[in-house]
Amino acid sequence: MRRHITVRTVEREALYDITEAVKASLADSGIRDGICSLYVRGATASLMIQENWDDSVPRDVVRMMAQIAPRGVWEHDKQDGNGDSHLKAGLVGPSETIPFIDGELGLSRWQNIFLCEFDGPRERREIVVTLIGDTNG
Repeated sequence: MRRHITVRTVEREALYDITEAVKASLADSGIRDGICSLYVRGATASLMIQENWDDSVPRDVVRMMAQIAPRGVWEHDKQDGNGDSHLKAGLVGPSETIPFIDGELGLSRWQNIFLCEFDGPRERREIVVTLIGDTNG
């Protein structure tokens, strides 16, 4: 089963919590046990499972990535000024796979799913949610 989640981003670089949207996709599916595969479309965004306790961790991720891949120093910047965005997205990666058990995502209490925007703002970031599993549980 496939679903799509669309996110509007409002900053150049930020993490957006998409956990509730993924849970809604799972609930709508009727699937009880299986695997949830998430994939963000686009070369300058990624997905990350990270701590959800407060917003300091997402801010720290953005700050760390800026230190690893600073803006304005890459060859690709000559084309469209977002060389750092491509590198950051490549480091984090476009996908996550999460098991689900008895209709619930297999995340720990402190984990949520984040869309990592590295080249915003964007009117539309699309995450493909693929659910593979059993409705009988």
